[in-house]
Amino acid sequence: MKLRVYLLSANIASTAVIVVLLLVFYRFMLLSEKQFLWLSVVSLSAGLLSVALHFMLVRPVEAAVKRIGEGSARVADGDFGARVPLVGPAELKALASQFNEMGWKLEASFKQLQAAEGARRELVANMAHDLRTPLASLQAYAEALEDGVLQDEAIVRRYIGTIRSESVRLGNLIRQLFELSTLDAAEMPGALRRRETEQPETSLLEDVLIELLPRFAPLAEAGSVALDVRMPERTLRCAMPSQPLQRVIQNLLENALRHSPAGGVVRIEGEQLTGAMVRITVSDQGQGVPEAERTRIFERFYRVDRSRTRNSGGAGLGLSIAKSLVEQAGGRIGVDCGKAGGSTFWFTVPAA
Repeated sequence: MKLRVYLLSANIASTAVIVVLLLVFYRFMLLSEKQFLWLSVVSLSAGLLSVALHFMLVRPVEAAVKRIGEGSARVADGDFGARVPLVGPAELKALASQFNEMGWKLEASFKQLQAAEGARRELVANMAHDLRTPLASLQAYAEALEDGVLQDEAIVRRYIGTIRSESVRLGNLIRQLFELSTLDAAEMPGALRRRETEQPETSLLEDVLIELLPRFAPLAEAGSVALDVRMPERTLRCAMPSQPLQRVIQNLLENALRHSPAGGVVRIEGEQLTGAMVRITVSDQGQGVPEAERTRIFERFYRVDRSRTRNSGGAGLGLSIAKSLVEQAGGRIGVDCGKAGGSTFWFTVPAA
């Protein structure tokens, strides 16, 4: 039954009760005939007026409810952009406002799901490409060695070296994919709540660099690249465990050394910022990152054509891992154009 019928039925029932009471009073001589007629006319007129007012007042309520119902049907059909106007009584305006807010949230969630699905497909495609290339090389070189057609000892050694390097490349890719899956799991709501209640670990930036830099000395020496470390006199204590902090700096250093020219300098700097933050920068003198690409450089598997190709090494995951680690620690990461050319990658973490 419609709302209008309910209200009209209640109005007619109340008017009928009044008329019946008047008849009873008249029957028992409590009212004169003239009083009975006048009261009956007044009651019927009031009833008719009430019916008319109910009819006029219910129409906007019905229209507002109908619009909300139509909007709900559109949302049910997949149109998350459906909105309803804020008209009618205050209660229905509040209901319409809540409906529109629900629509905005549903639309945002649906867009996030679409973006996640697109990212998942791109991730699978990139993984397939990056896995297929070294696997094809391994198969080709292994078959050549297995056939025994190679007699030159130097060529055999080169083939074995290629197989080893491709195996290392596969291992690094799988390790990075595992790190990404671990970081994604750490960003789930339950893990975030647990991390908020835990006491954050701290680390000294100088200790992290003392442990990390000797690993890069042979690579820098092989590429004729100098490592320049500049730290303030005051000890920089970061509200971030030493292992993830080391991983972030390691990824940035690998990236800088890979794209630095012979005779170049890779500079590592640390400084205390206002607002209880520590800023670490890694600068190189390579070709740099175009300004249009800087917003996407930290996406998974993303490479800048000029300086980050598959031939130059790297799977396009190191910067994405660094970004996840920094953001989980409550910091930010970015890249700017270097003062002497090249790129300056920077990130901030809370100071302990």
